[in-house]
Amino acid sequence: MPRRHILTERQRSALFDLPTDEAALLQHYTLADDDLEHIRERRRPSNRLGFAVQLCAFRYPGRLLTSGETIPLQTTRFIAAQLGVLPDDLAGYAETEVTRRRHLVALRKIYGYRMFSGRRAHDLKAWLDDEAEAAVSSADLVRQFAEQCRRTQTILPGISRIERLCADALVAAERRIETRIANRLNADMRARLDELLTDSVEGRVSRFIWLRRFEVGNNSADMNRLLERLECLQKIGVNADCLTDIAPHRITQLRRQGERYFTDGLQDISGDRRLAILAVCAVEWRSAIADTVVETHDRIVGKTWREAKRLCDAKITDARASVQDALQ
Repeated sequence: MPRRHILTERQRSALFDLPTDEAALLQHYTLADDDLEHIRERRRPSNRLGFAVQLCAFRYPGRLLTSGETIPLQTTRFIAAQLGVLPDDLAGYAETEVTRRRHLVALRKIYGYRMFSGRRAHDLKAWLDDEAEAAVSSADLVRQFAEQCRRTQTILPGISRIERLCADALVAAERRIETRIANRLNADMRARLDELLTDSVEGRVSRFIWLRRFEVGNNSADMNRLLERLECLQKIGVNADCLTDIAPHRITQLRRQGERYFTDGLQDISGDRRLAILAVCAVEWRSAIADTVVETHDRIVGKTWREAKRLCDAKITDARASVQDALQ
């Protein structure tokens, strides 16, 4: 089965490509005096330039240069100008793999960079698990992970591994949220929520599907139908407290899932996830229906006022005609 990518090619490029525009080069690739001292310890111009390019790649985007990678000409020119060498000198650096590896070890020793392994990897995975609950999207989580690696001077692992780590963290966060919501429901609430999938309204649709079918009405019959749904949700007893500390976008995701599923689809879902979806829908729909009741009331009052005004205007017109006749 082919591996699924969570980033588009454009998102990958924005996060992991070497910068080429002048502003980014000035921000990330301006070498300090101590950097130049370490670089000048290398004798050949190609080694000095290659050492500097590896150092800049460590700092931003925070990754290793791959074997045979083509360095953008704008990047090479910017770094070479600071060293007083030619951009073409980099071609000789790529010929010696041993030298590149030695420079890699030296850079890690001088600047304190660490590979994504051991204790460092364990700590970053724990950080990733905490951030996954608040992450708005997979691309957002990958971006935060890359920034955290730069802050901790951790060399980024491969893009494929980053995507897999972030995807696993997002799935685990989703499961934790569902379990947290489900654990806040007592036995009666759980039973009443599950009854929404088994009870039917007038023998046609399940009560769950019936509840989510509501819209703004224009008359008292529409108002009664809305109030009936609102009363049904209030009897379940699930309130907004069960969604405390849950990120708003997570609540929105669960509600959308509930609005997409049919009854049999929800019945096939595992317990905690099903209960979390039902609980979120019960809370969110109750608020939405309450707002719909208010809007329906405003429509009914407005309709009544317009009808009363029409009758009043008609009476005034008739009275005005009678007065005119009397005066004549």
